[in-house]
Parts: sequence; C-alpha cells; structure tokens
Amino acid sequence: MPRVGYVYDPLYLEHTVSGHPESAGRLQAIMGHLESKGVLDRMVTVEARNATVEDVRLAHSQALAKLVSTPVAQDHTWLDVDTYVTPSSHAAALRAAGGVLAATDEVVAGNLSSAFCLVRPPGHHATPDRAMGFCLFNNVAIAARHALERHGLQRVAIVDFDVHHGNGTQDVFYEDPRVLFFSVHQYPFYPGTGFLDETGSGAAQGNTINVPFPRGCGDDAYLAVMNEVCLPALRCFGPELILVSAGFDAHFADPLAGQLVSVRGYYEIASLLQRTAGELCGGRIVYALEGGYDLEAISWSAHACLSAMLGEDFAPDPLGPGPEVRGPDVSGLIARVRELHGL
Repeated sequence: MPRVGYVYDPLYLEHTVSGHPESAGRLQAIMGHLESKGVLDRMVTVEARNATVEDVRLAHSQALAKLVSTPVAQDHTWLDVDTYVTPSSHAAALRAAGGVLAATDEVVAGNLSSAFCLVRPPGHHATPDRAMGFCLFNNVAIAARHALERHGLQRVAIVDFDVHHGNGTQDVFYEDPRVLFFSVHQYPFYPGTGFLDETGSGAAQGNTINVPFPRGCGDDAYLAVMNEVCLPALRCFGPELILVSAGFDAHFADPLAGQLVSVRGYYEIASLLQRTAGELCGGRIVYALEGGYDLEAISWSAHACLSAMLGEDFAPDPLGPGPEVRGPDVSGLIARVRELHGL
C-alpha cells in the first residue's frame, strides 16, 4: 500500500461564521465521515505547521498579509461580500497554508507518495494582493513557490477542478514559466475569469490552460477534458510535482453551482491523476481542499479521492450517479482548447 499522508488541524474549525456556506461544518462532516469509515487509519498523519510571513510572501503582497493579520474586535468582519475574518482567521489561514507546505515537504522528500490536505480556509481565489471568494491566503500557490524556490524544483503543475475558476492561482503564475496551471470550471460563473484566451504571458505563454464548461456538465465531460486536455498537457510539461486544488462543488448535489459530477466521477479523476503522477513525477502529488458545500457530497467525494490515492476500489456512495440527463456537447470546446495549446 502506498504511504499516503493527510493534514488536519482543529484550528481550521475556528475560522467560521454560522450560516455561511464556507463554515466549519464542511470539514467536520468530512472528518467525521473519514473516521467512521476507517479511511484515516490507512493513512499517515502529517502535522501542520504555521506558515510564516516569509512563506505567505511567496505568493502575496505585504499589504494582504497585514490585512488578514489585522485584529478583529467583534465576532467577525467582512473583507468583501463573500469573505469574512474572525479573531481566529489569521491563525487558521497560516496553519492551512502551513499544512500544505508540510505535506509538500514530506512528498518532495520522498517520505510520502502523496498527501491530501484537509485544510480551510480555502485558497484558490486569493490573488497576490486580495482575499476574496471565501479565501484568505492561496495555499496551493504558496506551496508551489515553496517547492520551486526552496526545494529547487524546476517545474510544478497545478490542476484545479473546483467548479469556480482559480483566478488567484492564475494571477500568481500568469508570467511564471515554471508553473503549468490547468483549470476546468463552470462559465460564466463566479469570479468571471477563466476564458479560453487567458493562456499566460511572456515566457509563460501557453502555460495557463482554461476550460470554461457550460452549466450541466457531468462525469463524461469532465473525464473527457482530463483525458484529452489535462493529461496531455501534463505530459508535455513534465512536472516534478503536481498540486491539486480539490474543490467538490461540481457535484450534482452542490447548492452553489450547476454541474452534474458524481462521487464516482471524482474517483475516476483522482485515479487518472494518480496514474499520471506515477508516470511523470514519481507519484508526487499533493491535494488541497477547496470548495464543496453539500456536506454529504463533499464527504463522499473526499473519500473517493483518498480511495484512489490509496489504490483502493471505489466505495459506492448513497448519492449515486445523479440525474439521468444529457449534458451539453463540449467536444467542440475541447477541440478548441487542444488546438489553442497544440495538444
């Protein structure tokens, strides 16, 4: 059995506002599910550390680091209409980023084959100078820069299958040729970015690959784009490490989006990524939790990804395959992306 690690810390639960979609209940549901199914017993615990200001500055401005660290006198305050901070948020955000850093260290060092970071607040919307979209610090972006600057890696790939475009991650690496950023997401949708022609700039031209899916796409469409765009792009790029922004809000039960992916679909996506990581970079892959707002769907979807990482068979979930409807035809869109990027 491969040595697969996981990161979790109770501090992640202290950043929360009752009634907000991105609350502690998400992670409580996942952890309760994984513990009840015995999944964590087959994994290696990775202790999260606190990211330092120097770590945060790998992907963010000093102004953002200062903003998030500003004391909150009341129960919570709002950075924008979606994104809150509480008196515990800064500590939780540092521990979340530090958790992904700790997992990255263990995987790059060869102590683990892969790892899943059960962290929050999420990160992929946080830009170099702005917290937004429920996100404070960009956990995956910080880890990617850490791997490049401190571990001496030359090429890191980031795969983002959250239903929302990872605009923050794109902004951090838009001109960095050392990073391949792939995102499949619902469009048009929050945050309004991630169109086909956003492909990178300068020496990194072509290293940003966006697949803006229409509403109503399910397993077949997602697996097609993984097989026909993501995996060929990874093989062309040749990463030494793959980081995954693992959002489960494309699930058909999610209340905030309109896609039709099933838990089985997430298992197949994770299985594809595991095999590709084994082929390209010695299996080195680190997942970080992003979105997903139906508690049962996110719990089973995380379970499915961990099953794939552990090399286990799919554990059938009670939600099943979802609505039996024909989704939009995305073959033309996929062909356009392949042509645009020479795949």
